[in-house]
Amino acid sequence: MAKFSPYLLFDGTCAEAMTFYQRCVGGDLVIVRVGDSPVKDQHPASLHDRVVNARLTRGAAELSASDWLHPTRRPRPGNTVAVYLSGCTYNELRTVFAGLSEGADPDLLDELRPMPFGTYGALTDKFGVRWMFQGDAVPQ
Repeated sequence: MAKFSPYLLFDGTCAEAMTFYQRCVGGDLVIVRVGDSPVKDQHPASLHDRVVNARLTRGAAELSASDWLHPTRRPRPGNTVAVYLSGCTYNELRTVFAGLSEGADPDLLDELRPMPFGTYGALTDKFGVRWMFQGDAVPQ
């Protein structure tokens, strides 16, 4: 079942921020660091303490976040909050991604690609809104 939720990007303070948010609003928090994840070999050792994914849930509410890991882009106001679409089949994800790609900024487009946790991609749409996508693996 597809769901939308906010996704926050931090510059090395994700664990601290998400722990603070949990203290304020309660809920369950899971934090996965780069060095403890299947993508650790894709990042230099200097980034292994950074958070690759954090998820705070309280009832039906969910907040996801990570530390900034893109090697050539930098965080700045406007690109540190995204709409996170998850829980889709690969075909659903592909359809939504294709639609939102129309007029998207080509310099801020990360095509859908296979990852150890399924399929991932991201883009900034023609209205300047950042979208992140995570869904099922590419069908074999």
